[in-house]
Amino acid sequence: MTEQKTTFADQKRKTVETAEFTEDGRYKRKVRSFVLRTGRLSEFQRNMMNENWATLGLEHQATPFDFVQIYGNHNPVILEIGFGMGKSLVEMALQNPDKNYLGIEVHTPGVGACIAYAVEKQVKNLRVICHDATEILRDCIADGSLGGLQLFFPDPWHKAKHHKRRIVQPHFVAQVTQKLMPQGFIHMATDWENYAEQMLNVLKSAVDLRNVSETGDYIPRPDFRPLTKFEQRGHRLGHGVWDLYFIKK
Repeated sequence: MTEQKTTFADQKRKTVETAEFTEDGRYKRKVRSFVLRTGRLSEFQRNMMNENWATLGLEHQATPFDFVQIYGNHNPVILEIGFGMGKSLVEMALQNPDKNYLGIEVHTPGVGACIAYAVEKQVKNLRVICHDATEILRDCIADGSLGGLQLFFPDPWHKAKHHKRRIVQPHFVAQVTQKLMPQGFIHMATDWENYAEQMLNVLKSAVDLRNVSETGDYIPRPDFRPLTKFEQRGHRLGHGVWDLYFIKK
């Protein structure tokens, strides 16, 4: 049996999933907003990552990205954190050629699937990253450089003792707001009412943000947010979905 060569995609998977240690060898515990699921990276997804990373992928770096150089234009950059399998992100990029999209996802099968769909649809205004979003925001995104942030159906960490792991916390929203240009937006959606309430409270407490909701809470699902299979299934089961949309003052 021939031993399979470790490719870029396999190495990326190992890099994302490797535990971190201090200089003296102790485990560095980080409260993450995601759980590293180890779903199988298919041969097709692996090939798509290996063959197209040079044009569609970005790596974590110590200095801010030069978006004009990356995308070749001055269009606003919309960041999506946790794009899953990437279908809705690719569709948004396809429908909005006047915007640039940057997606972050830590699960390599989703990254591979997103790249494959982007290649199929010949999308040029999309780049993807396979890395911890908080580190990308800290190191790679310049203040005032984003046109918007999308966070759709993040891990709800539904047990109360795990709520600290939810990505939507005051420090996260403050960090994102700092990265937004004036009139930039934050658009979140969740199908967990408890998480929607937390999102609303955190966003409302941010002094630099304005809620566009006419009722002061949530907005009707906008047509420009693609309906995912996950969401369609939820509708059939009678699950609610809450959209929040805030603008930087």
